[in-house]
Amino acid sequence: MLLSVRIIIPLFVLLAGVQAKHNTDNCKLISPSDSEKNALSLLEPLTNQTFTVKGQQQEIYTYIFQVCGDAGGLKDAGLVQKEEKNGKLVSVGNYTNTRAIKGSDWILLIYEGGENYDTHCSKEPRKAMIMISCSKSAKNDFSVVLEDNQKKGGCYYLFELDTIVLCPANSSKLSGGSIFLIVVFSCLAVYVTGGFLYQRLVVGAKGVEQFPNYAFWSQIGNLSADGCDFVCRSRGNRDEPPTYRGVATEPLGEDPEERDDHLLPM
Repeated sequence: MLLSVRIIIPLFVLLAGVQAKHNTDNCKLISPSDSEKNALSLLEPLTNQTFTVKGQQQEIYTYIFQVCGDAGGLKDAGLVQKEEKNGKLVSVGNYTNTRAIKGSDWILLIYEGGENYDTHCSKEPRKAMIMISCSKSAKNDFSVVLEDNQKKGGCYYLFELDTIVLCPANSSKLSGGSIFLIVVFSCLAVYVTGGFLYQRLVVGAKGVEQFPNYAFWSQIGNLSADGCDFVCRSRGNRDEPPTYRGVATEPLGEDPEERDDHLLPM
């Protein structure tokens, strides 16, 4: 019995997770298209959440909104208007009559087919429009923008929901030069750190001699100068003795001592 419970519980959790990933399928699009289906799929993280806000009219109303779910427990109603006096629920729009318009970082969700108006707006069905926009600072802030119901036709309720869900992910791509510099500085850091530890712990060096290959780096200036002198100033073979017009510069041998004996009187 215990074994069967251990198997059933994870299976139930797995099935619930799979079902939760497709809650937006509850929304029935009036004119299904790939773009609208894609727009609804982006709203999946907002499903199973209830958003409420106070109305702007003289009467005290509370608006309840869900993404592809029964708002206020009213079947097929995605957005409802609740009267504070008696708790009556009025469907403003049904998720079974949905439109979804997608922008760069926003989605306009439209619920149509709500309950008919009593006297104004030619007694047409109510319609709710929810502008869901990207906002990295707001945490699912739901607000009323406009209650346009004082005309003969084309009435609607406009709401706004700010959420981080629709914010595009920051894609940081490093250039080839940046990657090269990162590799060079990483290798340099490993060289300096490893060499320092070796010189200090193994060789027992102190002071500046702990720097790896200190003798070489201390002579780098002189070596560079010698290299520059060799490349820029050298001409021919320096080991050959200098000559001028084919005459060697070796010191000439001493002339034999001049004899002036013939000048002496005999």
